Amino acid sequence: MTETRPLALVTGASSGIGFEIAKQLHARGCDLVIAAEDKAIESAAAAIGPGATEVRAVQVDLCTADGVERLYSAVTEDGRGLDVAVLNAGVGRGGLFIETTLGDELDIVDLNVRSTVHLTKLLARDMAKRGAGKLLFTASIAATMPGPRQAVYNASKSFVLSFAEALREELRPSGITVTALLPGPTDTDFFRRAKLLATRIGQGPKDDPADVARQGVEALFDNQRKVFAASLAVKAAGLINTVLPDPVKAKLNQVMSRPTGYAAESTPRHR
Repeated sequence: MTETRPLALVTGASSGIGFEIAKQLHARGCDLVIAAEDKAIESAAAAIGPGATEVRAVQVDLCTADGVERLYSAVTEDGRGLDVAVLNAGVGRGGLFIETTLGDELDIVDLNVRSTVHLTKLLARDMAKRGAGKLLFTASIAATMPGPRQAVYNASKSFVLSFAEALREELRPSGITVTALLPGPTDTDFFRRAKLLATRIGQGPKDDPADVARQGVEALFDNQRKVFAASLAVKAAGLINTVLPDPVKAKLNQVMSRPTGYAAESTPRHR
């Protein structure tokens, strides 16, 4: 990789929104380090394709502190400064809290919350020393509402949103910009892996992850605080959620997350 081009990191980039964000940054002339826990990250790097920039894949489990440290070492091993960091890796799990397994819930906390804090701590300190950098956090429209039947997932995304907005103000004097991306239902593998296929939200309309990624990257480079992506319906829902009472939002979320009649298939835990 050459130091004449900006360097960007994207986590959770083997598919879905993360993969599309990586493609957007590649098109903008960034060298890339893309990371995910599954072997598909290698094929994702190849699929981004040849061009004027280079793509390096790192297979790593960010649910562990060791995984976060190994990814940080991979990003910084050649001494280059990181210009853009997209913290997109996340996992979900639908179902009643008293019936889901504790391991699934703690995976959500470890990946969505703990690894986000750990990796940001490392990357933001380096950016602050350089006096420049861009951070994009993938939250969710779920961050704006309590989530019966997705209680831990929604809470984790609320954390990510609050964390991003706090850091935006805190890091402003350091020359670092922070943007939160809040997608609505998106056509990725998330719903299958979260065991939500049998729900209204799992069966309902979904946005194209390429549109979500494009709006997120545009918001990042325009230094926007946050963006609801991608459809007008999602943007409207985001605005409505700013005034709708939490008990009402909780009831609506429960309706959307309740199974509609067929069993969700057993799936891997991560996206």
